[in-house]
Amino acid sequence: MRKFAIMTDTASDLPDPYYPEHDVTAVRLGFTMDGVSYEGEDGNHLDVKEFYKRLRDGSMPTTFQATPDQIEKSMAALAEEGKDILAIAFSSGLSGTCESYMTAAKRVKERFPDRKIAVVDSLCASLGQGLLVDYVVKKAGTGASLEETQAYAESIKLHICHIFTVEDLFHLKRGGRVSTGTAIVGTLLNIKPVLHVDDAGHLIPIGKSMGRKKSISALVDKMAELNIVKDDDPFFISHGDCPEDVDYLISLVKKRFGEREFFVNEIGSVIGTHSGAGTLAIFFMGKHR
Repeated sequence: MRKFAIMTDTASDLPDPYYPEHDVTAVRLGFTMDGVSYEGEDGNHLDVKEFYKRLRDGSMPTTFQATPDQIEKSMAALAEEGKDILAIAFSSGLSGTCESYMTAAKRVKERFPDRKIAVVDSLCASLGQGLLVDYVVKKAGTGASLEETQAYAESIKLHICHIFTVEDLFHLKRGGRVSTGTAIVGTLLNIKPVLHVDDAGHLIPIGKSMGRKKSISALVDKMAELNIVKDDDPFFISHGDCPEDVDYLISLVKKRFGEREFFVNEIGSVIGTHSGAGTLAIFFMGKHR
């Protein structure tokens, strides 16, 4: 039985039902599209399919991080219930949200000095963060203490491998991940980059392929290099509205690694703003990133 509360945020790209089903409090990150704010504290909701349709039609959304006030509200509600808190935050290498967690935790600790509050900088994104949360939920379910579960999260987070490819280089250009020249030439030549999230939580190019299918094959080749730790570890897959490519990726993984557990979800609007439609990512436990 779990002895404390677990928090995270929606940059983890877990499906909405996951959070209540696993008793996880999720702080909603937000974005603005076509002049309207969505998600966040009191934002409107935009279906993810509609989000990607608008993205493909040329809309240029922007995101905003969770504020200390927003996180403090959720933390304080848990503390008022007498619960200690372990928070798994979106990578500090990609967002200021983790800093907001730290600020909120300090404030709540001052208000509730008897409560234990710990924040883990996941250094993960999308379902990489979701995979870390899932491991933490399972560890906490064994009866581990907050301190034991925090130490466990810290010990495994840099083993959560993120390997992905994108369809549209211009979204990476907007985020400063590739130059304008690289985006133009890559698009003209149908070059698809392969990227990962490094130990500092940053997006880093690690290869490139000619065409979509080769880039998907390159994901699996990179997985083989990183060496899976245990045969029963799950694979998490997230995608930017490209289910056919998910099926192709799964078929390649099965050929290489045999039958495995797959958890698939769409990339949410906040991460999707920066990665674009057609992004395909796989996350797993490896010896290193």
